[in-house]
Amino acid sequence: MADQTRTLLRGRLLSFHACPKGADDTAAYTYVEDGALLLCGGVIEACGGFGELSTQAPEGVEIIDHRPHLILPGFIDTHIHFPQAQVIASWADQLLDWLNDYTFPAEQKFADKAHADRIAAHFYDALIAHGTTTAVAYCSSHPNSVDAYFEEADRRGMMMLGGKTMMDRNAPPGLCDTAQSSYDDSKRLLAKWHEKGRARYVITPRFAITSTPEQLEAAGSLLREHPGCHLQTHINENHNEIAFTRELYPDAAHYLGVYESFGLLGPKTLLGHCIHMTGHELHVMRETGAVAVFCPTSNLFLGSGLFDKSGLESAGIRTAIATDVGGGTNYSMLRTLDEGYKILQLQRQRMHPLTSFYWITLGNAQALSLADRIGTLDPGTDADLVVLDATATPAKALRMETVTTLSEELFLLQTLGDDRCVVETYVAGTPQKDGLSTLTG
Repeated sequence: MADQTRTLLRGRLLSFHACPKGADDTAAYTYVEDGALLLCGGVIEACGGFGELSTQAPEGVEIIDHRPHLILPGFIDTHIHFPQAQVIASWADQLLDWLNDYTFPAEQKFADKAHADRIAAHFYDALIAHGTTTAVAYCSSHPNSVDAYFEEADRRGMMMLGGKTMMDRNAPPGLCDTAQSSYDDSKRLLAKWHEKGRARYVITPRFAITSTPEQLEAAGSLLREHPGCHLQTHINENHNEIAFTRELYPDAAHYLGVYESFGLLGPKTLLGHCIHMTGHELHVMRETGAVAVFCPTSNLFLGSGLFDKSGLESAGIRTAIATDVGGGTNYSMLRTLDEGYKILQLQRQRMHPLTSFYWITLGNAQALSLADRIGTLDPGTDADLVVLDATATPAKALRMETVTTLSEELFLLQTLGDDRCVVETYVAGTPQKDGLSTLTG
């Protein structure tokens, strides 16, 4: 039974209702200078001004004063690779070289449950340290890795999404499954973990290059049998990847047509990268409701290309943003926003800081169809929160002396921020940053 002890958090509150068009679009967000959140049983029970809530709160309620810091919904990372925690920051060329030289050797180690357990502890500590309370992860092709991933999430009470990577070709034998075994393993893991506590299982064919048609058919069968599950894969990240995919699937009209033909597209389909899209692919994405996931630090690191946020959204496509560790170079959603801003600037797509913070909270929650549970400070939603200090380092404190608006403060956090700005991370109402079990760096 959930703990019914009530806690009142005090601080400056920021939460979103829609994507802000700018600072004057006050209907899209709520900012409370002296705000409070009443937490009970892992849920936000009330949200408002401190003066009002403090008088309504039960006698003896614990008050935690985070002033003058900002309190926001916990950050959401929509694309990350759990088994790549030890290959982040490895010197690489482009995508396919990265996979063969670093990723595949590292993922083979996850056949060992003890190794998977150890990495899971470090992986989750890194998320918490950077203010991320929910992520969508690729595990390895080994069921052990999925169990380690969800067991650690359960210990911490986190809402996490993930699944066994399905891959039956163009990878080392130690990583390859078969169409049938990937179906059987995924089916069993889904039954074991999906919607058990806060866990959500994700059907996970890595990408067309590492799956035979038979395996993609198996993934489609899983999705038809379990339409409540998400499906994640990669698409149009790199020119060599696209060319190889066309060789493997010569009858497909385009890369996305491969996934479309096996019934893998829908409103809970998360397509990583979506950089080099054709006009017809954009049409198919819009019609199916699939989500384009922007991974700025990995796109830059691997030299993949520039994500066209404006073009995708103008075509009616939903977008999300993610770290993509370990091709991505940082666990921080703040660092991710900074690099994403620069990519968009190169295309004259200036992103307002309120839009940025909407994206990593409510925006990503909406992309995951989970905005009824996470991504806001609305009463009745899960109490996953992050507390931010824009003066966390001397350079930031010096800059803050001249900051006069909320938007300026957010842009400072986005541009110079990292885990040092994260004062506390609450998961289901429980503060977790001080209890981290491993060094995160």
